[in-house]
Amino acid sequence: MLFHNFHEMWKPVLVMIIVNLALAFVNVFLKKVLSEGMDQLTILTYRQAIAAIFLAPIACIFERESKINGHVICLLFFSALVGATLTQYLFLVGLEYTSATFSCAFLNTVPVFTFIMALPMGMEKVNMKNKSGKAKILGTLVCIGGALVLILYKGMPIINPQYHPIEDKATTTSAATSNLKKWIIGSIFLTAGCLLWSSWFLIQERVGKKYPYQYSSTAILSFFATIQSAILNLIIHRNNAKWILKGKLQILTVVYSGLVGTGLCYVAMAWCVKQRGPVFTAAFTPLLQMFVAVLDLWLLKEEIYLGSVVGSVLVISGMYMLLWGKSKDRGECALKDTQENQKDEECH
Repeated sequence: MLFHNFHEMWKPVLVMIIVNLALAFVNVFLKKVLSEGMDQLTILTYRQAIAAIFLAPIACIFERESKINGHVICLLFFSALVGATLTQYLFLVGLEYTSATFSCAFLNTVPVFTFIMALPMGMEKVNMKNKSGKAKILGTLVCIGGALVLILYKGMPIINPQYHPIEDKATTTSAATSNLKKWIIGSIFLTAGCLLWSSWFLIQERVGKKYPYQYSSTAILSFFATIQSAILNLIIHRNNAKWILKGKLQILTVVYSGLVGTGLCYVAMAWCVKQRGPVFTAAFTPLLQMFVAVLDLWLLKEEIYLGSVVGSVLVISGMYMLLWGKSKDRGECALKDTQENQKDEECH
């Protein structure tokens, strides 16, 4: 019994760690192909199509009893638009303008946005008289502080320092101004993407209650996202050459991001939202930045700076504070339910 309770408690945690590691590989590969000039909407369309094709037969096998109605179809269409099409497109544009580590560091705002959005909807409650409420607020603030450190403070390179030759001052100033503009544009796109992704967690909780079938809902969501992104691609780009994949890396990236990044990871996140709620699932987003930083160093040979390490420590600390506050709330609710059941039994 004790082992079963321990297993049930830590299973969602383990699932979210694996999900973020898988997504870290997706982001590094995507940055690589975007740097080579691959179009964002082309990536998105192929990615969602592969996910839909992969999940459709699995849904038919394991979820035959699922019944869908018009209301659920509308919810899934809106969920696809918010959580897949627009969120992923904005993130890909932001990724192209910035870097993989920076983009994932920006995603650390997702737990904060989700928590703030969930409060007026009654999905999350904060009682500042309890330790759990204080932990939630403190954890949110620490997460914000860590994200700001990651974005605003670079610091000295502490791992893999590279030699940079002395360049002409005018050329260096011009390049710095251009990079700053790209960074600002990328930050705007990433902020919009984070807000939409936070909204998706809240929408997904409603979808999970109305239609609790992870494989079927993700397959339908991917199908809708494929249609939406293909239409956007046809509207924005008239050139058919954009649809052609060039090289093994582009094919591998599209297939892996479709099967794993969209298919399996979205199913896993939908399951975690159903098990523990939207804020719990979103709170693991900071791990993605840490994994990407390691992969940047290993695969893309990027430098690791002091600011990244300090910011990551703050973000992870805030994440655990938030999780502790949520687990404390769950324990108090369970205790309250047990006491109420005991009172009912005594009355009977």
